[in-house]
Amino acid sequence: MRPGARLALLAGWLLALGGLGALVAHRLQISTDLRSFMPAPTTPDQRLLMEQVGDGPGSRLLLLAIEARCHAPASACAAPAQRDAALAALSQGLAAALKHDARYRQVLNGSFDLGALDPTLLPYRYLLSPTLDTQPLDEAYLADQLDQRLDDLSSPAAVLLKDLLPRDPTLEVLKLAQRWSPPKSPETREGVWFSPQNEALLLVQTQAAGFDPDAQQQAIDGIRAAFARLPQHEAATLTLSGPGYFSVVVNAQTRAQADWIGRISTVGFIALLLLAYRSVRSLLLGALPVASAALAGMAALVLVYPQVHGITLAFGFTLLGVAQEYPIRLLSHRRAGEDALASVRQLWPLLLTAIASACIAYLAFYASGVNGLKQLAVFTITGLLVAGFSTRYLLPHLLPAQVRDVAGMPWLIKARHWVDRLPRPRWVPLVVAVATVLMLAFAPGPFWQNNLAALTPLPTDLLARDARLREALGAPDVRYLLLIQAPTEQGVLAASERLEPAIDALVARHAVDAIELPSKYLPSEATQRARQARLPDRATLQAALARAADGLPFRSDLFAPFVDDVETARTAPLLTPERYAQGPLGQRLAAMLMHRGDHWLGLGTVSGVHDVAAIEAMAAAQGGGVRLLDMKGAAESLVAAYRVRILQALGVATLLLVLTITLSLRSVRRAWHVLAPMTLATFLVLAVERMAGIEISLFHLIALILAGGLGLHYALFFERETGDPAEQRRTLHATLVCVASALLVFGMLAWASIPVLRAIGLTVSLGVAFHFCLSILMAPHARQD
Repeated sequence: MRPGARLALLAGWLLALGGLGALVAHRLQISTDLRSFMPAPTTPDQRLLMEQVGDGPGSRLLLLAIEARCHAPASACAAPAQRDAALAALSQGLAAALKHDARYRQVLNGSFDLGALDPTLLPYRYLLSPTLDTQPLDEAYLADQLDQRLDDLSSPAAVLLKDLLPRDPTLEVLKLAQRWSPPKSPETREGVWFSPQNEALLLVQTQAAGFDPDAQQQAIDGIRAAFARLPQHEAATLTLSGPGYFSVVVNAQTRAQADWIGRISTVGFIALLLLAYRSVRSLLLGALPVASAALAGMAALVLVYPQVHGITLAFGFTLLGVAQEYPIRLLSHRRAGEDALASVRQLWPLLLTAIASACIAYLAFYASGVNGLKQLAVFTITGLLVAGFSTRYLLPHLLPAQVRDVAGMPWLIKARHWVDRLPRPRWVPLVVAVATVLMLAFAPGPFWQNNLAALTPLPTDLLARDARLREALGAPDVRYLLLIQAPTEQGVLAASERLEPAIDALVARHAVDAIELPSKYLPSEATQRARQARLPDRATLQAALARAADGLPFRSDLFAPFVDDVETARTAPLLTPERYAQGPLGQRLAAMLMHRGDHWLGLGTVSGVHDVAAIEAMAAAQGGGVRLLDMKGAAESLVAAYRVRILQALGVATLLLVLTITLSLRSVRRAWHVLAPMTLATFLVLAVERMAGIEISLFHLIALILAGGLGLHYALFFERETGDPAEQRRTLHATLVCVASALLVFGMLAWASIPVLRAIGLTVSLGVAFHFCLSILMAPHARQD
């Protein structure tokens, strides 16, 4: 190709890449919902698990602790009373700042909050509170309450009661506030919660889902910014915990390590290619197919899907490591004085087979039915096709005409002679297969890793702190849920009310610290109607109130708002969940009532489980409709179903792969030389990892597919019958460069502290090494010079 045409082709290629980049930049929307990488739930428990993981109230809770800083000796620190007052002031200030922020649904710190109940719903307090179940609003009760209010007005609580007294002399709102506090409330000092370690505690429920790390990061940043604006905040330290905080920590750790490893491996890869080909121009041009693969894959994603998951891109770029082999093969197989087009024409049949085989393997992701893996399949298959065809039809026209033939390198000649002298007994595959079976049979521990928590790269001190704060705050357990099923919404609330005595008995037996039921926030309509019937009419209440206040220093018209509220509660329509949902507590109730086809579910949050069997027995004694759900068990069953789906897809992909290789090579014997090393190496990786005590997770399976795609290339080209020793040396050179580049990237991943990255890195590194060795040992003898 003439220089002008070559320059025009390069400019057009770069312009096309710029257009793809502009399309991606304009349309790319990143999703962070981890549920995209979970299979579609098939059972009611699995569906509930997926909803609770993303949107459940437990996943939205952030646990906050404010601790006084004291770097001096204890004797020089502030007195306990002064310290508590300062921390309480910070807690109150932070709660006040967050309550008006749209990023947070609810903020609790133990202080009385009249705003927790919608002001228009305040008259309903007599229908929400259980007071009327045992005590009518008669003269005796009112007289006793008014006497107590006189005592309260002479106490420090007078400031709080001054505005509340005319409307609520029985302090029903305070009783409801206590009822709606966490089931196991911490110690209260200075009007706010404190831990045994003298930390001021807060519970914050975010609007964002717990496993949306970007939105959780914004919520956490808002909390820290609000704390930094408080007076005297320098004297204290704010600590956070909870599922949302963990998702942010994991996301930051993963990005940091991936970026660090990516930078180092990129530099190493460039140095490796410069050493292998000693040409900056070839290096830059060889990067074009890989860049085209990445941009084309991203463009396909943004055209097919409205949102692209961040994990798709992270794993996709890793899986595209196969694509870098295409230009490497072309560069290594160039002959001195031979046009690049002639070289690529000879390579193309095997290269096309390698491309088709890798695409078939990655089709297993699409067949899994999981949205995140389907995106991964679209990205990688598009990228591999673009990389392969651009290497065939574009790159050869740009490569320089004069190249150095790698076949003449002295070290390569020696290496090829050493490879040719290696013994290749026919019993090698049998020995490897038997050793693999024995290792798999006697490997310690479970084979599969079903516990997703084991893949969480959280430091033990963070987990210990979360457990301590969760216990101090009485926050609900994220593992267990009590499910109440009934045909109607009111049926769920009625069943919830019937459960309360049994749950009180469990708490008394210390089988559980607390179980929070939907009826705690909203009684059934039947209960409301009964309480409404016990309310006196206006005339009766006014008369009783006048007699109760006789001789007390209260104005005769002081309690007119109280009389109005009681009359409103007596005649108003009953409170429904839809009406109740307008306030903050209504949102909490809405999360505990769910419509499921022909029935409703009530969710009871569980705190401090000590005897699971006792809770299950209590649920079974209710005669059906009540059961304890173990979220961990549901998660493990979902992971198991996910794995079965992927393994089934891999089985189909394997059959297609066998057919493709056999038809392409037109020989069963040649296909055996390609497929046998790949199969044995894949199972050998599993066996070695199992003997090391590693339980196989879903990420190991993904890595095995990648390693298999790389190993297939090695076996294909080693099996190639050329009759030319120089061409065999070029094949060895290309394979060594590919192996070294793969080990450089994935070997670094194997040292990562992130379990997911470490699983992928270790599996691919072992796979590359085993595929390379077995491909050599099981290939036919090379012909001698």
